[in-house]
Amino acid sequence: MPRPLSSPIGRLRLLGLAEGLSLLLLLGVAVPLKYLRHDPTWVEALGPVHGLLFLLFVLNTLRVGVEYRWRFGQTTWKVLLACVVPFGTFYIDRHLLAPLQQAHEAYALRGRDS
Repeated sequence: MPRPLSSPIGRLRLLGLAEGLSLLLLLGVAVPLKYLRHDPTWVEALGPVHGLLFLLFVLNTLRVGVEYRWRFGQTTWKVLLACVVPFGTFYIDRHLLAPLQQAHEAYALRGRDS
């Protein structure tokens, strides 16, 4: 069973999940409360958290891209674009990061068996 924090890609995937969930909470809970109940408290609390998670995701994407020698034009830009598109982190996790993590883990296992 894969451990999400055991690899840089796993940590990036976890950050992407947290960033996407923070956006869901911000748009699904905080913003409606702000406008329907005239209570900006949740937006004021979740907005900076989401912003921090966004920045951490961008910085970690660049770090992981350098560490794994991703070609910017092939992989890195797609991951960076995903964090700008609402809920794109969920898509990129499933269609790009999960397969990359599995391939890297399989490669690491083969290297240990040799």
